[in-house]
Amino acid sequence: MHPVLLELGGLVVGTHEAFVALGLLVAFAVLHAEMRRRREHDPRLWAVVAVGLAWGAVFMYAGTWLQHLDLRENAGLVEQFILGNRSVIGGLVGAYLGVLLGKRLTGYRARTGALFAPAVAAGLAVGRVGCLLTESPGTPTGAGWGIVLAPDAAARVGAPAGVALHPSFVYEIVFHLVALAVLLRWRDRLAEPAGLFTLYVAAYAVFRFAVEFVRGNEVAWAGLTRPQLVLAVLAPLAVWRAVVVLAAPRPSARLQEAV
Repeated sequence: MHPVLLELGGLVVGTHEAFVALGLLVAFAVLHAEMRRRREHDPRLWAVVAVGLAWGAVFMYAGTWLQHLDLRENAGLVEQFILGNRSVIGGLVGAYLGVLLGKRLTGYRARTGALFAPAVAAGLAVGRVGCLLTESPGTPTGAGWGIVLAPDAAARVGAPAGVALHPSFVYEIVFHLVALAVLLRWRDRLAEPAGLFTLYVAAYAVFRFAVEFVRGNEVAWAGLTRPQLVLAVLAPLAVWRAVVVLAAPRPSARLQEAV
């Protein structure tokens, strides 16, 4: 575990924070490249992105705030935003709602899924490296690729020492990289390119539900973790929307029908 990436005098750069920042930069670079490729130059889009980021940041922290039905048992809001954990699922939901709000505020009407999907996948692939280096890897495994923590590192993250653990964050990094490759290959093959984001979210929802079984998060109810309880509701909706996207005729098919 490497919680501190760099120390310069009195300045301490946290590993997790550094990779989150790097992930944002990578996401911006991919987004800008896609905007140029699609000749999307409307300046209002950047305002939409800003609102999406702001809402994503709020929901990222708020997504882990409600731990108990009795609200008095949860952390105070200030404490949550300073010391609380962050939720990628909450961040994605918040960013999606923020983009919708940003479009309404700016009057921007074009669909943006084709722009955001590869950017989010690339950003999360980088950002999750910070999680890999600073958080508990996962549950014990007999597989040869498990991560074994030294006693001090294990104590820091609350994981067992000297036992091979599932590298759950490696699994997720690989997922996002594969998803990015698929998105780039399919970006011009859908009837509606904005459907790329729907496909990505649906795939991630299913993957995240599955990987939670080896991540080692606290079981909340019925053998499921809190992220799984949320995904049990959201994943079927996302998969249904993905089926609708895939069922739509592709541009080449519509051309042939017209001929």
